[in-house]
Amino acid sequence: MSDQTNSGGLNRPTPRRLERCFNIDDLRSMARQRLPSPIFHYLDGGADDEVSLRRNSAAFDDYEWLARNLVDISSIDLSTTLLGKKIAVPFLLAPTGMSRLFHHAAEPAVARAAAALGTFYSLSTMGTTALEAIAAATSGPKIFQIYVLKDRELTREFVTRCRDARYDALCLTIDTAVAGNRERDRVTGMTMPPRFTLGSLYGFMCRPRWAWNLLLHPGFELANVAHRAALGGSLVSVIDFVNGQMDRTLTWKDVEWLRSQWSGPLIIKGIQSVGDAQRAVAAGATALMLSNHGGRQLDGVIAPVDLLPMVRAAVDPSIELIVDGGVRRGTHIMKALALGANACSIGRPYLYGLAAGGEAGVARALGILRSELERGLALLGCASARELGPPFLQRRG
Repeated sequence: MSDQTNSGGLNRPTPRRLERCFNIDDLRSMARQRLPSPIFHYLDGGADDEVSLRRNSAAFDDYEWLARNLVDISSIDLSTTLLGKKIAVPFLLAPTGMSRLFHHAAEPAVARAAAALGTFYSLSTMGTTALEAIAAATSGPKIFQIYVLKDRELTREFVTRCRDARYDALCLTIDTAVAGNRERDRVTGMTMPPRFTLGSLYGFMCRPRWAWNLLLHPGFELANVAHRAALGGSLVSVIDFVNGQMDRTLTWKDVEWLRSQWSGPLIIKGIQSVGDAQRAVAAGATALMLSNHGGRQLDGVIAPVDLLPMVRAAVDPSIELIVDGGVRRGTHIMKALALGANACSIGRPYLYGLAAGGEAGVARALGILRSELERGLALLGCASARELGPPFLQRRG
């Protein structure tokens, strides 16, 4: 029988190939089968020795449950409130650049799946769909990920466009002034401009369906910035334009400036220390995303879930904390909530789903995490995600 809960729209039958995916790692395996190897490694890889990439997930294993029994779990409530909105699950979809690389349905498919589930979708500045098009594609809650660029007028333009398109929050990324050393991409030639090897080209030849869909759905561009790129033509020139806009002189004063331009909820993404958490709050952040960019920037930094208890103790309870990085199970989300997070953010899990099956694949990924959350809470003896706290968890050893 088809799974009726994890498909596109969360109420249509799941394609049979996706029914065989029972966890996020299964979706990762299917994504690897469907993507050219350079594209898969671009999605899957991290910086340097990928210590942070691995540690982000492994850190969750250092915490163990203290379950309770004989509790009424006849009804499990996963809902919570985040950024002033009630959402159906305590996780949201992180901003990820160039989703068109992984499936021709791109960002609109992801946004629709998020809205069907009842949670936030975050669109990246480096997305391949215009922010206005996402607003038109779904009425679900939306976040726009933004940078403070050298061209402050372009940043100001983004704020105005988000206000006009009725985005619910901005998410400022602060950890990308310099690109991380992503050696997998250097090996495969997934650089800008591309420098593909014979092995990489063979990887594209082995995935004709991906190449065919690229031809059938042309117009690959960074849709939110292409109109301002000096050369305005190729994707490479637009990416060069954006990279040239990353400002190494940024300080917390620039965050205060952005805060003055936007009156809604403001998330600061890339918090990796207690000191930066406190500085972000002082600069006007209403929410903090504890993140090391999925292990793609500085290798060897603290895993977000390990940083979480320290930040929770150091900032006001009104400041919402979002754990971003390493989430592969619903129980990972539960552990973050028990340690003081308001929600988690997922990136690779839904991109694996997108690569595996478009919108239905994204919905499958979200449905898997939702089902794991429901089951995990029931087995823990906790009827509501909002009840999770320190009494349910201890650090191993």
